Amino acid sequence: MTFPALSVLDLVPVRSDQGTGDALAASRSLARTADAAGYTRYWVAEHHNMPAVAATNPPVLIAMLAAATERIRVGSGGVMLPNHEPLVVAEQFALLEAAYPGRIDLGIGRAPGTDPLTRYVLRGGSSAAADEAVTRFPEYVDDIITLMHPDGVEMSVGGRRQPLRATPRAASVPTVWLLGSSDYSARLAASRGLPYVFAHHFAGQGTAEAIELYRSSYQPSEQHPEPRTFLTVNAAVAETAEEARRLALPQVLQMVALRTGAPLTAQRLVEEAETTPVPEAHQGMVEAMLTRWVVDEPVAARRRVEELATEFGVDEVMVHPVTSAFAGTAASASPAREETLRLLAA
Repeated sequence: MTFPALSVLDLVPVRSDQGTGDALAASRSLARTADAAGYTRYWVAEHHNMPAVAATNPPVLIAMLAAATERIRVGSGGVMLPNHEPLVVAEQFALLEAAYPGRIDLGIGRAPGTDPLTRYVLRGGSSAAADEAVTRFPEYVDDIITLMHPDGVEMSVGGRRQPLRATPRAASVPTVWLLGSSDYSARLAASRGLPYVFAHHFAGQGTAEAIELYRSSYQPSEQHPEPRTFLTVNAAVAETAEEARRLALPQVLQMVALRTGAPLTAQRLVEEAETTPVPEAHQGMVEAMLTRWVVDEPVAARRRVEELATEFGVDEVMVHPVTSAFAGTAASASPAREETLRLLAA
């Protein structure tokens, strides 16, 4: 087996011992670690109104992280398009590409990435506008691609033609990816000739079917004559398997809470998580998650990543480092997340 290229997905987690500024500083350091270790790309998510996630605004984070690194591609995993007007997204990413040419990815998702109240506020207090944005998702994707093209588009307004572009003199454009956790985005990406990523780290099921649907129905485009996809996976790697499981436990508890409707909190420290009982009814869920994730010592973890890449026929794996921290860790640091990246890339 050939070891795949590695990339990173970062939700900018906020631990119980951190403020938002600390979490951002830790992600800057994590991005530098990925850059130095030879990772291919570093993507940040979009989630709103969550106590343990500071990744609310991908373009702002991308600008910060691209400025802090040298060569790694930086992008969104993803911009949740129903929350935004297409022109705003096109302008943001056209400017990022102009500032960091050849290093920007625009990953686009169809889910809101938030609760109903925040979704309502993001769309100007209109539930109808939020619902319409989801319905018009394919159109919005096309609009963004057109607006970021150097030629832009011409439209007729008030009886006269007027050009509309995301930026005046674009010399290059970001790579657009479609993201999803169902077959909807797989079909759309295939029909548009766009790269596609299935959220294996979150969904855990249906990955093989979505990727096969994408590949089998792919319509080649000028920019992408062949289908292009990779795998995402949660990972916690430490010197021993036992320590890796300990470091992953806070994220496991977060996912149990998310899936059972329990209140969400800032991400626990390891010691806090170890004193939080998991109901017997949820133990099966915990074990199922750990089985899907890569939680192990370095040799076994690398072998598992190789196996996943082979199983799904991809040459790139995007790692979401889910390790928390022990009490006494500097608030602005995430050494266990950095160690996960270093040990996998060693």
